[in-house]
Amino acid sequence: MAQTSSSSTRIPRRRSTDAPKTLPSQPEPEVSRALQKVLDGYFPEARADVRALLEDPTLRPTSGLTVEEARQHTTEALSKVLKTGMPYGAFRADQGGTGDTGGTLSGIEMLGHTDLSLMVKSGVQWGLFGGAVSNLGTERHGELVRDLIELRALGCFAMTERGHGSDVQSLETTAHYDPETEEFILNSPTASSEKWFLGNAARDGRWAAVFCQLYTPGQEESHGVHCIVARIRNDDGSPVDGVAIGDHGTKGGLLGVDNGTLMFDHYRVPRENLLNRFADVSATGEYSSDIDSPNARFFTMLGALVRGRVTVGAAAGAATRTALTIGTKYAHLRRQFAPDDSLPEKKLIEHRQHRVRLLPRIARSYGLQFATNLLIKRIHDLEAEGLDRANLTPEQARDLREMEAHAAALKVANTAHATDAIQEMREATGGAGYMAENLLTILKEDSDVFTTFEGDNVVMLQLVTKELLGGFAREVQSFSNLEMVRFGLDNFSGILRRRTGADAVVQNLLDALTDADESSLFDPASQMQLLIERENRLLKSLARRLRPARKLPVEEAVKLVDKVQDHMISCAWAHIDRMILEAFFEAESTITDERSQEVLEQVRDVFFLSVVCDNAGWFLEQSLLTGTRTKGARAGLADLVDSLGPWSEVLVDAFGTPSTMLDIPMMEPYDAMTPKAKANPAS
Repeated sequence: MAQTSSSSTRIPRRRSTDAPKTLPSQPEPEVSRALQKVLDGYFPEARADVRALLEDPTLRPTSGLTVEEARQHTTEALSKVLKTGMPYGAFRADQGGTGDTGGTLSGIEMLGHTDLSLMVKSGVQWGLFGGAVSNLGTERHGELVRDLIELRALGCFAMTERGHGSDVQSLETTAHYDPETEEFILNSPTASSEKWFLGNAARDGRWAAVFCQLYTPGQEESHGVHCIVARIRNDDGSPVDGVAIGDHGTKGGLLGVDNGTLMFDHYRVPRENLLNRFADVSATGEYSSDIDSPNARFFTMLGALVRGRVTVGAAAGAATRTALTIGTKYAHLRRQFAPDDSLPEKKLIEHRQHRVRLLPRIARSYGLQFATNLLIKRIHDLEAEGLDRANLTPEQARDLREMEAHAAALKVANTAHATDAIQEMREATGGAGYMAENLLTILKEDSDVFTTFEGDNVVMLQLVTKELLGGFAREVQSFSNLEMVRFGLDNFSGILRRRTGADAVVQNLLDALTDADESSLFDPASQMQLLIERENRLLKSLARRLRPARKLPVEEAVKLVDKVQDHMISCAWAHIDRMILEAFFEAESTITDERSQEVLEQVRDVFFLSVVCDNAGWFLEQSLLTGTRTKGARAGLADLVDSLGPWSEVLVDAFGTPSTMLDIPMMEPYDAMTPKAKANPAS
């Protein structure tokens, strides 16, 4: 159940100094509890339920298993997840669920703290396959929904093909309707149409939600991509006639997920298997849809499946927080180098450069978690309204497009951060971090693919920028990126600055800022204004560069767009950083404890100054900051990591990482360690 804050419009306190106050050297454990409450967001009960489940040591990721053993282990663990009740929230009450969308999204995110194979398997079953049947189907698919919730019908999400991943509209799998038998004929006409990298396909799946080009009698052109559920295995596990199933075998990670392939050879399925929420085919073969435009219908269908993208990003964030917890706690145990022979060796955390490796990444994880919480709350609220996606009001359409853009942005931000931070923690823990028993290498292997599935990150960044350019006042677009170039890119609306979930706090901050204010890098209003201006300038200059494309032949327009792709990526990252800062302000506005507020302010300052330092060249080019100011940012960041260093363990304790992930050899004090020659003697 969602929780709200009554103090969500309080303005974070203003500051005019460029010198951060140093925190006490003795950290206060109660601050960790206060920060965890904020980090747990709007659905703490769902998080608590899954956190309790993850204390089961059998749900911790395990190395050394064969592929078959890993798959069996993950499949068996699904039933434990079901017993928490968390999956029911993804489905409406009339489908046998509870309608607690936010609770389920938060719960699946929590699975990312431990075994990412279990998280992905859960996401495939209840999020992707279940989400397709639930959100694209109608009452006639209710029995299948109830069966898949209860794990009586395991299924896969058959969208990606060998030849087309991100370009879903160009899928090649076909479904021709035969009115004589009232069946669709599924077919894979080319080698590149093979369904590819499908979780649940290689071993466990009995069903598939197949995305395909739909054809009806008398129509040479496809009606566009639609989804049909198809039985792919018999009860004994053998493929049904007309379906060929392949096994991807050993991957670079996620061994517990049975990724496989599907091909169809004129395979017939009943007409009723078409998921017909947005379009249908009658018994005699007449096609109908409440959404006239094929492109609008396509994007409406994909929009109904946005939860998968949300959980991928959120779970990557959870895995990152686990890695940061391991790396930070190790830094408080491990000693290296003494000032001289008369003094004890220093802990890793006592070396500034080590603090620089940890604190900015911890700060970014805080901000990403706050932003993800706002996104999950927004999705929950939108779905609680009972939206009819086929008949949206202009306001609802705008809200959904904004939400989908935010989901894409945070998917990129969380997964890119995971790739960076988990690798940094592996390196920061030396040889110990390279041992599989200490879990960091497993987290690294399993999270690696998150940057490319559920939307390649580079493609997602361009999608975010497209929404920035188009604005959210516009109706759902039916144009592809290329068609937007061809039909006119001069119809730009305002900057995407609204409706991130922190509107009131940010607006109050900006209202309190006057031209006479000294723009301190530690003042929240000045911080907000600087990141808004960065986003604004990048967006406006991008619009100017693209505007000539409307008058060019399509081939020349494509070349122009290709030349500005780096600019598009920079614009998207500016938007992401601004979103994260806004989320910090919203989180701070809910804290009443003085010390916790002070700590979180410094965490936010670390995030902000890291952004400034990483982009110092651009700020100098644009004359938004002077060289003196960027030097001050670097000095301030150094002071902040010194201030927060003793508190770093408090900060990661607030992540609430399950204790089973910390019960690892590298967490043992030196005097308690068992020699390897005794624990695991060589022959």
